[in-house]
Amino acid sequence: MAAISPGAALSCILARHATKSEESLRFMSNQPKAHLVLIAVAGLSLLLGLWAGIVRLGWALSVPEPALPLFHGPLMVIGFLGTLIGLERAVAMGQLWPYGVPLFTGLSGLVVLAGVPLEWGALLATIGSSLMLLVFIALYRQSPAAHFVTMGLSGVAWVIGNWLWLLGFPLYSVVPWWVGFLVLIIAGERLELSRLVRPSLTTRALFHLCTAIALLGLVYSIVHFQAGIRVAGIGWMALSLWLMRHDIARRTIRESGLPRFMAASLLVGYVWLAVGGLLWLLFAPQFVAGPRYDAMLHSIFLGFVFSMIFAHAPVIFPSITGIPLPFQLSFFTHLILLHASLLLRVGGDLTLWMPGQKWGGMLNILSVLLFLISNVRATKIGLRSRQNKVRLKD
Repeated sequence: MAAISPGAALSCILARHATKSEESLRFMSNQPKAHLVLIAVAGLSLLLGLWAGIVRLGWALSVPEPALPLFHGPLMVIGFLGTLIGLERAVAMGQLWPYGVPLFTGLSGLVVLAGVPLEWGALLATIGSSLMLLVFIALYRQSPAAHFVTMGLSGVAWVIGNWLWLLGFPLYSVVPWWVGFLVLIIAGERLELSRLVRPSLTTRALFHLCTAIALLGLVYSIVHFQAGIRVAGIGWMALSLWLMRHDIARRTIRESGLPRFMAASLLVGYVWLAVGGLLWLLFAPQFVAGPRYDAMLHSIFLGFVFSMIFAHAPVIFPSITGIPLPFQLSFFTHLILLHASLLLRVGGDLTLWMPGQKWGGMLNILSVLLFLISNVRATKIGLRSRQNKVRLKD
């Protein structure tokens, strides 16, 4: 059976999301504009998380709440990423109850400003992640497919991580499960799109073997933390190699414009996932705190996860809001800045050169802010273009 061409593959991807966007618009037209509020809440969590990150890097900035630096991880993973992922799923499903996911995860982030006990944030996060798991179960029942199984396992990882947080486990033992949630949900999405190139049964089996190794490591980390971290690291390395070899981005990198930008973001993200996995394997005893811990986390959270965000924002944002986000060549600026600054940061972490970590981290944050600014600018261009087309039709 012939493999699909890069151009045809891209058309399928965009058509798939365009269909989601049309369905979302029909649903949202009959619903309150609550999604805009949820996007704002996620954005607030992002800004607070970045603020906390700057302080944790050692920059002398005042904070609105003394405990803010301690919430850096929960704000980014739950308040920001969990809310956006939950919102995207809720809009795509076209039902009301899945909105409970971004509602509870968004509230989990807001408790930072309220100064309430940490347990309340953990409880809200646990409720939100439990609803997310139900969303994946519902999606699988509607359309049984392997990628929904992977996404469901990501939901399980998120629930377990949040339960551990709620039960008072140290945050470093919770973080691997949060990583599992984000990596597996992204991998599930990529597995779904890989169907366009018709992977063989052996290829699909290798994908599931990689995810099984990572999950085995996460489970084993509960009883033997360092050994479990090493096994999970092997799983992330194996999964990254699978994605680099079989992801459709290898084909779409040959295109131009948005397809090339998305593919470049994805492929460099897979490299960082491999780097993160290798660091987990080599420095597992230091997966508690310190520079090596910083490198182990941010090689995946920034290098992999945020690279995925940069790649998919021009497609996902319109599907959620109905607002166009046309590709701009300037998007490559924040992508390059993110990865160049991350090299500086991780290099500083590994060599114990603290100025490299500090300035690399600051530039990481600037790259995310530049990403936001670039997307706002592109949105204005898209809206202006749409208004001009309406005028021409009239």
